[in-house]
Parts: sequence; C-alpha cells; structure tokens
Amino acid sequence: MGPAGTLSLAGVLSLVGVLAGDSGVQPAATPLALDLGGTVPPGWDALSHSRGLDCWEVRKRNSSEWCRFVRSNPDCRLEGGFLDYLQGVFCVFPPRLLPLAVTLYAFWLLYLFIILGVTAEKFFCPNLSAISTNLKLSHNVAVSLFLAFGNGAPDVFSAVVAFSNPRTAGLAIGAVFGAGVFVTTVVAGGIALVKPFTAASRPFLRDVIFYMVAVFLTFMVLYFGRITLGEALGYLGLYVFYVFTVVLCTWIHRRQRGEGLAPPGPWEPEMPTDAEEQESSGTNSGDYGEEYRPLIPSRETSLRILTAALSPLDYLKWRRKPWYWRLFKVLKVPVELVLLLTVPVVDPDKDDLNWKRPLNCLHILTSPLLCVLTLKSGAYGLYQIQGIFPVWGLVTLVGSVLAIITFITTSNEEPPKYHCVFAFLGFLASAMWINAAATELVNILRTLGVIFQLSNTVLGLTLLAWGNSIGDTFSDLTMARQGYPRMAFSACFGGIIFNILVGVGLGCLLQMTSSQLVVKLEPDSLLVWILAGALGLSLVFSFVSVPAQCFQLGKAYGVCLILYYLAFLCVALLTEFRVIRLSAI
Repeated sequence: MGPAGTLSLAGVLSLVGVLAGDSGVQPAATPLALDLGGTVPPGWDALSHSRGLDCWEVRKRNSSEWCRFVRSNPDCRLEGGFLDYLQGVFCVFPPRLLPLAVTLYAFWLLYLFIILGVTAEKFFCPNLSAISTNLKLSHNVAVSLFLAFGNGAPDVFSAVVAFSNPRTAGLAIGAVFGAGVFVTTVVAGGIALVKPFTAASRPFLRDVIFYMVAVFLTFMVLYFGRITLGEALGYLGLYVFYVFTVVLCTWIHRRQRGEGLAPPGPWEPEMPTDAEEQESSGTNSGDYGEEYRPLIPSRETSLRILTAALSPLDYLKWRRKPWYWRLFKVLKVPVELVLLLTVPVVDPDKDDLNWKRPLNCLHILTSPLLCVLTLKSGAYGLYQIQGIFPVWGLVTLVGSVLAIITFITTSNEEPPKYHCVFAFLGFLASAMWINAAATELVNILRTLGVIFQLSNTVLGLTLLAWGNSIGDTFSDLTMARQGYPRMAFSACFGGIIFNILVGVGLGCLLQMTSSQLVVKLEPDSLLVWILAGALGLSLVFSFVSVPAQCFQLGKAYGVCLILYYLAFLCVALLTEFRVIRLSAI
C-alpha cells in the first residue's frame, strides 16, 4: 500500500475507532460532545443523578465532593487525550492548591503552543512542499488535498463524535461554524497583516463560492432539523466535485500557459526566491548549522551522520544570539529532538534531498510506531491481537525488518529512488503530532472552562472553535512568513471546505443504520443561528471586497476582518449572557 493509501487508511481507522463501543477499545470522547442545556431539577441528588448535570456544576458543590462528582459524571470524561486534566485538578490537587494547578495548566498550555508551532514550521510545511513538488502539484491542489487532511482531522473527528448524540449535534454544527468564522477572519486577516500579497483570483473565487454553497446547505439542514442519507452523501459528493474542479482548473490553466493563451496573472502559485527557498528549506537549514559545513564534504561514518542529524542546537549560533532567544531555544530543544527522532523531512532544494541514511532508517521504525501510539490516544497501539500480541509490537517488528533492509540496500552518499516516500511518512507523522497536541490543548482548554464555570455553549463558541483551529492558524501563518501568503490564504478557504463537508456528511452518515436513514439535528441554542449568519456574512464580505481591491490584500483588509470577528464575538457573548435578547427563530 502506498503512502497516500496509508494516510487514507489511518483516517478511516481513526473514524472507525471514534465510534467503537466495544472490542476492547474505549469509545472516543472529545470536548465537542457536550451537553448544552442539561440540568437537574431542585431537590435531586446531584451525585446519584450526575448524568443530567454539566461538568461545570462541580464548582457549585462542596470542595469535598469535587473528586467524586468528576469521577461519576460522564460529562467530565476526557478520553480523547493522554491526560485527564479534570481529575488531575479536582482529585490530585487539594482545593487550597487550585491556583497552583491552574498555573501549571497555563504553562503546559503555552508549551503545547510551542509544540504545535515547531511541528508546523519545521516538519509539516516542508513535507507538504516536498509532496507537492514530487507530485508536480500546484500549491492550490496541495492545499485542497493534503493540507485539508492535516488541518481538518480534529474538526472531523470531533464532529463524528458529537453527531452520535442528538443533543450535541447542534453544538457540532456550531463548533464547525465557529471555526469557520475564526479561520476566514482572524487567520485570513493575520496573513494579510503578516505579509501583504496579491491573492490568486480564480482559486479564491472558486473556494468562496463552494464554501458559501456548503454553508447554505448546512443552514437548510438545520432549518428542517434533519439530514437524510441522500443529503449526507451529497455533502461528500460536493467535496469530491470540489477536488475534481481544483484539479481540472489547474490542468486547464497549465495547458493554456503552455500554448501561450494565458498570460501570467495573480492566479498563478507563487514561486519562492532563492532567499525564501533557503529560509523555508527543511529542518536542518540554518538553524542546525548548515552554513558552517565545510565546502568540500568528507565521507562520514553512519554514527557521525546520526549524531549530527539529531543535534537541534548550533553552538556557534547559540553564542551570538541574545538571552531571550536562548531561553526560547531551551524550551524548544526537547520538542525538536523528539520530532527529529520520529518525523522525517524531505527537502527537494538540497542536493541530497536531506537524506540521512541512519536517521531515515530509524524513521521507518519510529514514525509508524508514533502513528499507532497517538492514534486514538494509543488505544489501537495497546490493543492485543487475539489477546496475545500487541499492535505496537507488530509495528515494531515489521518496522525493524524494513529499516534493516533499507540500511543494507542504501548508502550514505546518495538517496534511494523511493526517498520521496519519506515525505509522505513525514507528513503523516507530523499531522499525527499536530492532532495529538491539538487534542491535549482542547482538553486543557475545556478543563479551564470548567474551573472558571463557562457554559458549554460558550466553550463551543470560543475554546473549542479556537482549539480546533490551532492547526490551521500555525500552518497558515507559518507558510505566510516563509513567503507563501497565497498558499496560506487559499488554505483558509479550501481547508475548511473539507471540515464542513466531510465533517457534517461523514459524521451523519456513520450514525445512520439500515433501519434509520435519517439523523435529526436539533440546534438547542440561538448562537448556532448567529454563527451561521456571521459565517455567511464574512464570506460575502470577502467575496465582494477582495475583487473590489483587485485581489491586492493589505493590512487594511486584515484589520477589517479581525475587527469583524471581535464584533461578532461580542454580539455572541452578549446574546449568550442575555444582555442582548433576540427573538427566537
């Protein structure tokens, strides 16, 4: 099976695992599956009837009951990550040390941001660029296919889980809409602020039109309160048609360029300059001592190559950098070392394509092992085949054999012909790292929401939408800083088309059975309609304003988008807290 097939298989296994209710694997639970309005009538025993209570009710109880309440309430379960932050803060730490727990969680939250940033900048984006180069794809096709899969994993998985409960289906739609508003305003505006550019006209208009159609279809589904089998398949079919349109438009444009019919225009994918290529090259460029290598390379041993490839610190650069750079580097070194051990990076701009024979052979073992141990928070990796042999053991055995064969049949000086396969492996491994870190980030954000007694609706509108958009934010802004603002801007619209079409379509489709081909959607909050209207209005604004500026986007456009999101957020929060009362739909 090829790398692309492996990527698809991993996604299918993840979605199947999300819904697994038996077979020894615990069902997934993400912060998106929240009860929006469950309350218990006065006089009921909260602990014996905790199934009907929201988790944030724990702060209303006596501190001696916090731990028992969290452990007995299904709404307080965070099974989607590696750590149970709710039980940690309410069971491990005594009540008087709650401020200390919040402080530690805040530091861990910041470190998760560092993990996401390093992974996206030095591993995810370089491998995405290598894949598009090897497949001879334009940047727009790469965005619609690979970047969408990498960034959309948390949103799609969360939507699948949320659709399993009719009470949370409306919150799933709200979270998808909230992430859409955030990405199309804050992230898109941030790209324009970081690096003003000329947008690709044809891809932009195509993506906005498809996204507006997807939002309109979802609005109609919410209005009628149900989705049928044909409508769910229609969502998936629309995304397939979207990908087909991207490929067809790119082929037509290339053919016109080849025949000299189409002059160069702003719709062309940008080509980086020499300086930008050096800046955006792989993991070992500049930061790890590339400029200090000798002009005449000498034959090095495998052990020396492995040691140099695993060194995330350049001592000459360390001595001439300021203290705050050194402090930040110290925080990044553990993350970079683990990523170097588990994620291969292919750099087409280097003569050797960043081929490090001993390290790449080690990646054949560590990258698949990382995938099975992070997939469903290790549930599949720890699963025992026939109750005897664990999956991680089988992956280790097969990976070791393949690593030995590769090491014997290759040399240190010249990369093998199949070296491009490592780009797909690195893309998958880095996407799994981003997904795992984003899951932990979402869980800790929800824990902080419980501590500060934020309602489920506010969590879905703010923390969950922000958490699910972390991957998009870091990936897109990193690409913009590295000289690819048009690619990043296309990702803001092309990537979230995947989230809404595949998230809603596949999420509802997996809930249907042979006897029940209709899924009821019951949005139980007015904020869902505010989200839908805000997303539609932001798309219309970009659809009108971007062509009006001749597709030349600068800081004024970015400021307008960010101000729009702040205004939307204020209206939504004031509506949630009943300061602004709107008539129900």
